[in-house]
Amino acid sequence: MKITLKSLFNLVALACLLSFSTQGVANEERGLEIAKERKARDKGWGDSIATMEMLLKNAQGESSTREMRLKSLEVANDGDKGLTIFDQPRDVKGTAFLNHSHSTSPDDQWLYLPALKRVKRISSRNKSGPFMGSEFAYEDLSSFELEKYTFNYLRDEALDGTATFVIEQTPTDKNSGYTKQLVWLDQQFYRPLKIEFYDRKSALLKTLEFDDYKQYLDKYWRAHSMEIVNHQTGKSTLLTTRLLEFQTGLEDQDFEKNILKRVK
Repeated sequence: MKITLKSLFNLVALACLLSFSTQGVANEERGLEIAKERKARDKGWGDSIATMEMLLKNAQGESSTREMRLKSLEVANDGDKGLTIFDQPRDVKGTAFLNHSHSTSPDDQWLYLPALKRVKRISSRNKSGPFMGSEFAYEDLSSFELEKYTFNYLRDEALDGTATFVIEQTPTDKNSGYTKQLVWLDQQFYRPLKIEFYDRKSALLKTLEFDDYKQYLDKYWRAHSMEIVNHQTGKSTLLTTRLLEFQTGLEDQDFEKNILKRVK
């Protein structure tokens, strides 16, 4: 059989295409495998209560501080539940945010505004909006669930001397404000160290960095410092955890919508 230059070129092109396709599938499988391990290592913590400080900075460097508490409840076979209560300053005191994360359906979210004495439901179409004037969006407050993303392993990379996996995760929710997120997970404990968020135009929007990790119950790691920077506005938000307690006895009834107006 006579091999022409054209047919040889076609064979090489086909081989490259098949190799790329196989590599793509392998990277997706590897990405999901790493994400599953990350999720598996954070199961069984039950509930927690955190006392936190939120520091907001604008592009000019001006800042304001808020004091808050975050109550969390682990839910089997679904997303977790969270209740955030603002204690200071006076203009936000009593404001409460309730989040019921879900793995396969849109999250249920409500915001209680004491000045109006009413509970406002956060529409799934508005989940990309800013939470309480911070650089965190409402969707950023959801618990990490495998079903919320598709995953793709990109590479191994050293981040500040720490060996990490770099994973691309693409939101499955059409209402997400992000086209993709790049996540750096340390290879020893599968903890997120950095996340880059890309907007609907695929431009870098925000970077979230995790620091000051502490271990609880001899198993679960929590970052006591989380700083998110908006590259398009120059604004930033720093969340600092001052106190964190696990297995405090919280129950499902502590996260019902009707308790929002009575939270203290």
